[in-house]
Amino acid sequence: MAEKRDYYEVLGIQKSAGEDDIKQAYRKAAIKWHPDKWVSGSDAEKKTAEEKFKEASEAYSVLSDPQKRAKYDQFGFAGVDPSAAPDFSQGFGNLNDILNDLFGGAFSFGGDSFGGFESFFGGGPRQQGARVLRGRDIRTRVSLTLEEIASGCTKEVTIERNRPCPKCNGKGTPNASDVKTCPTCHGSGYVQRVVNSLFGRTMTNETCQQCGGEGKIVTNPCKHCDGSGVIRRKETLRVTIPAGVEDGMQITVRGEGNAAPRGGVNGDLLVVVSEKPHNQLKREGANLFYTRVISVTDAILGTTIDVPAIGSSQKLKIEPGTQSCTVVPMRGQGLPSINNYRKGDLFVKILVWIPRKLRGSDKEAVEQLAKSDAVLPDPSREDRILFEKESQYFN
Repeated sequence: MAEKRDYYEVLGIQKSAGEDDIKQAYRKAAIKWHPDKWVSGSDAEKKTAEEKFKEASEAYSVLSDPQKRAKYDQFGFAGVDPSAAPDFSQGFGNLNDILNDLFGGAFSFGGDSFGGFESFFGGGPRQQGARVLRGRDIRTRVSLTLEEIASGCTKEVTIERNRPCPKCNGKGTPNASDVKTCPTCHGSGYVQRVVNSLFGRTMTNETCQQCGGEGKIVTNPCKHCDGSGVIRRKETLRVTIPAGVEDGMQITVRGEGNAAPRGGVNGDLLVVVSEKPHNQLKREGANLFYTRVISVTDAILGTTIDVPAIGSSQKLKIEPGTQSCTVVPMRGQGLPSINNYRKGDLFVKILVWIPRKLRGSDKEAVEQLAKSDAVLPDPSREDRILFEKESQYFN
């Protein structure tokens, strides 16, 4: 499949869906797309069913787990471990067993009749209720330093959003008695329409045009908000940023988006992380990278350097005879990971600086040193591994 779809979209549920809603949505998807049902289909149909079933199973494995769902709600796909998705390398299993194991009770799938599906879902057509309005989400951005990312922090963000009208308490009218049941749909939010065709009469449900699907109408709108129940207001919020976030990650703050008209469900605040570049450290996931240039004498004799790790500098011992481009790992000195409690590492790359010009006395000292066998490269000694490694660049 091309682009990964939102797990809530895959199961066709709202972000506020409860545990039972998630189970029921997965039941429906599992029954519809399990490969057992498409054994007699074309190759294209079989492939589509397989992909859809895997997609639904992956969505259920995350949304049915409260901890995984919380991380997914905050960070999206970056917050959940893709390897935790169901493994279908050994086949998909029997659909009866899958549904019985997940949802309990006896269930039989097979044959040419699908009558069992009605009892599985409770039987009969589902009635469509009045539409509940939802406020729009708001997206904003926060800039973080590596130090803030390492420890987590609280940031203030200023946004402009719809809030419940203080004059009517978000109802759209000062008097509760002015909210009437829609006379067209009688509070259901939809109207039935009968269509006659060559195939007979069909009945469809359409959103009521008079109330917009709300099931209610306001007869005396609030003058302060014109009956919408919301007003525009600029506010400052404090948002908790967990440790280990990465550039581009999105943190979802539930219910802090725009308020919905007339007491509906609030939208969410989506906080996008923007990482400020560090002047000395580079980042890749939870690992950090630092490059340090040392003198040729320090490389020969060894030394101790200060490394600008997160929080406070750390001492690193450079062994005598360290070669240029040597990378020394400092375990656990990186950043925390979003997916687990492990910290990354800090990798220090050592570059040896060779002076271009020497003064008279310095040049004489180096010339004297050059006469010693100790400074001559010898592939037959401990430098053999270095020679073999460097020679690969030209093969």
